[in-house]
Amino acid sequence: MRNITKIIIHCATTRPSMDIGAKEIRVWHVRDNGWADIGYHGVIRRDGTLESGRPMDQPGAHTSGHNANSIGICLVGGVKEDGKTPESNFTPEQWATLDRVVHELLQKFPNATVHGHNEFAQKACPSFDVQKWLTAEGII
Repeated sequence: MRNITKIIIHCATTRPSMDIGAKEIRVWHVRDNGWADIGYHGVIRRDGTLESGRPMDQPGAHTSGHNANSIGICLVGGVKEDGKTPESNFTPEQWATLDRVVHELLQKFPNATVHGHNEFAQKACPSFDVQKWLTAEGII
């Protein structure tokens, strides 16, 4: 297994009315970016379902310079209906799944730290402050 030091949270930058999952994101990443597979290791749909993405034993393609030692989790949503304005519009089911997944990953990789994509790139992704969320949820 890879030496995982970071868990990085992303959003799909999709409207709240879009109910997509790993299948659609995989098509975008392969077709539009020319990647071999989806960049994320997991995708959390609007109903809270966690879908598998890239196998965890393989580096992702989600955060430049940090893929070798990280796990990427993507929440579907993240922008308003206009398709461009960042918005933390995730469902209660998504939050519950994210909480569970982060707890499970931290048990599996106890030395890992949790971050938002925006901590490594000039982007709004995942459209919320991950560090504030971690504190509010009592994860850290």
